[in-house]
Amino acid sequence: MYCIISGTNRPHSNTLKVAGQYQSILKSMGIPASLVSLENLNVLERSERYVDLEEKVLIPSSKFIFISPEYNGSIPGVLKCMFDVSDVAVTWWNKKALLTGISTGRAGNLRGMDDLTGILHYLKVVVHPNKLPISVVASLLNADGEIADQITLAKINSQLMDFIPF
Repeated sequence: MYCIISGTNRPHSNTLKVAGQYQSILKSMGIPASLVSLENLNVLERSERYVDLEEKVLIPSSKFIFISPEYNGSIPGVLKCMFDVSDVAVTWWNKKALLTGISTGRAGNLRGMDDLTGILHYLKVVVHPNKLPISVVASLLNADGEIADQITLAKINSQLMDFIPF
C-alpha cells in the first residue's frame, strides 16, 4: 500500500496540490495511494485521531512518498513532530520512501531532502535515491493548481516508475 504525505500543515499549500497530483498519476497507473495532509492534524500528541490515522493508513502502508516544502532550509517542524509522536517501530521500520522537495526558490528543498533522508534512515526506512527537487513551484502550477510543465511531469513520471519496483 502506498501513502503520500503532504509534509506541511499550511492551509491550501502548493505542497498539497503537488501531493494530490502524485496521487492522480499513481491512480492513472492503476496504483491506489492514500493521501495524508498534515493540515488540521495535531501531531503534538498521540491523540485518538492520530492513532486512528496511524492504524488505518500509516501502519498498513509499505511505501511512502513524502512531498516536503522547504522551511528555513529544511523540512517543516510539523513533519518532524509526526515522526516523533508515532509508534516508530511499527509505523516506519523496514519500509520504503520516495522524496520530493518543493520550494518557491531555486533549490527545490535539496537540503531538506537530505535532512529528511537522515531522519528516515534513523527510523529504518530505506530511501529511494531518485529524489526530485521541484523549484519555483508556483510558476509551474496552472489555474487548476496542477503542474502543467511537461519537463517536470516527465521527471515525476520517471521518478514514480523507478519507485514502483523498488
